[in-house]
Amino acid sequence: MLDSAPSLDGDEDFARQKITYLVIDFEGLTPKGRSPVPVEVAVCAVRLTAAGLVERWRYDALMAAPADVPVTGRFIAQTGISAAMLAGAVPPGRIMADLDARLTDPPYRLVAHHAPTEAGLIAGQREHCPILAAVPLLDTVRLARVVYPELPSHRLDELVRHLRLVPPGRRHRALPDVLITVQVFERLVLEGARAGIWKELRDLDRLGGLAAKRPVAPEAAQASLF
Repeated sequence: MLDSAPSLDGDEDFARQKITYLVIDFEGLTPKGRSPVPVEVAVCAVRLTAAGLVERWRYDALMAAPADVPVTGRFIAQTGISAAMLAGAVPPGRIMADLDARLTDPPYRLVAHHAPTEAGLIAGQREHCPILAAVPLLDTVRLARVVYPELPSHRLDELVRHLRLVPPGRRHRALPDVLITVQVFERLVLEGARAGIWKELRDLDRLGGLAAKRPVAPEAAQASLF
């Protein structure tokens, strides 16, 4: 997927890998004394091949904020998302239901940078996205700590600098953050595989995984990553 990324050309097991990775990011408001409120979501669905990650589809949307949750000046400065932009958006439940309806070709893994944040926001919307809420997660922070233990920080900006990547848009917007996380995830998976850190999906789950926040039936055909 990326010209600068390493590849595993000739490794036939990569080409047989059928997991769809859903790289996801939310932007949200954090009202005092309440759980975070999602106001933007983006997902990029990718599959791993011998040459790297190949995009299958992407999705992004703004979501209306509750009337009693203010859009602060600090939030606007960080994200560029204004109250006027959110006023024309639809409620989170409708967006999450629309996203859930796209998940028709399992098995899946969710991928996020500092995945507990995304896990909490998804759990808060689980009645609207039951399929998404049942998908286990992979945390690129945890994976990065294994692949690059020498780094003093594994924040997304630090990994972008270390890997000499170029963000495809403004940071702290959901879709640009997703697209740069796709690049980071690709490098982590391929460099970790070449270093012998992981060979199968179970290795990624063990080293960087988070269980979904509710019981799920075992997903079929997920034994092999490569």
